[in-house]
Amino acid sequence: MAEEPTTVLYRPVGQAELDLIRESGWTAFPPRLPLQPIFYPVLNEEYAVQIARDWNTRDPASGHVGYVTRFRVRTEHLRRYEIKTVGATEHQEYWIPADELTAFNEAIVGPIEVVCEFRPQA
Repeated sequence: MAEEPTTVLYRPVGQAELDLIRESGWTAFPPRLPLQPIFYPVLNEEYAVQIARDWNTRDPASGHVGYVTRFRVRTEHLRRYEIKTVGATEHQEYWIPADELTAFNEAIVGPIEVVCEFRPQA
């Protein structure tokens, strides 16, 4: 039986979110906070790096650290969502409603990996 097609996505996260991903066994993203109505994985590593490096390292809520995670999601599951461009053409992301995050997590194939780490420059 052939493997189901998957799409590689990225998610910039801070320290607290990374700790919760680790607690899940590297299999799921944590529920959104009340003021976070969407979960937004991004389509390319460069955009994720921009957010992790330029925003998360300046954000106290992120612990002044930014990580880029990479993971695969069943392509069929992603078809229900529209790709949003939120700036330049490379700033593309999916907007997953917070109440659909459990189903999104179930569509992740394999582990969530950390591919980059950024800390504030001294």
